[in-house]
Amino acid sequence: MYYRNEWKYLVTGGELAVLGARLKVLLPLDKHQTGAAYAIRSLYFDDFQNSCLRENEAGVDDRRKFRLRLYNADPGRVQLEVKEKLHGRTHKASCLLTREECEEILAGRPPAVGADTPAPKNLLSLGMRTAGLAPKVIVEYERTAFVGRVGNVRITFDRNIAASNAVSAFLQPRAPLTPVLPAGQHVLEVKFDELLPDPVAQVLELGSLQQTAFSKYYLSRLALPGPLAERAKEYEF
Repeated sequence: MYYRNEWKYLVTGGELAVLGARLKVLLPLDKHQTGAAYAIRSLYFDDFQNSCLRENEAGVDDRRKFRLRLYNADPGRVQLEVKEKLHGRTHKASCLLTREECEEILAGRPPAVGADTPAPKNLLSLGMRTAGLAPKVIVEYERTAFVGRVGNVRITFDRNIAASNAVSAFLQPRAPLTPVLPAGQHVLEVKFDELLPDPVAQVLELGSLQQTAFSKYYLSRLALPGPLAERAKEYEF
């Protein structure tokens, strides 16, 4: 198991425009991207103690998150991901689920496991049975992704991040959404293995960028109505 670097920045639309113009002459777009951007919808889980939320708030370095993910609202391809963070670096394991498996999970029933079950499904099933893991929030946004072979670089622009607590609508064409960030604020993510190639590092130098521990899951939980909403006022953008 290897861990990658993952740097996150809160940026404006103007900063993304500058970075996009620079990056497009240096790195190709992700081969799966057919237009200027593609849509991502993630469904995040937490246990009955809201451990993921609390660990994120406390800055715990060694932590794990579970999520289901759709691309371009296609319910025919549901991806289960387990994302782990250790010493500031991340590792992600994933497997595909059938729509029927996803519907069972949305109904609160752990996925069936066997001798050949992929590790992510095993871990989710165990968490649902023993720790009360359950879907908590939908996070939706538009992504533009640049990739590079040297350093296994992946740079993403995540725009218009919004959230919903209508978790049962995950497989539906639309879900009711609440914006997570102020208007004009977006997220830049820079992922790479050991070293960030110098040409890419130079392109990303805007002077005003400040690295952040931004968590889409955490701020989405705070953005929605409920007992956590008051704590969102303490977060400065």
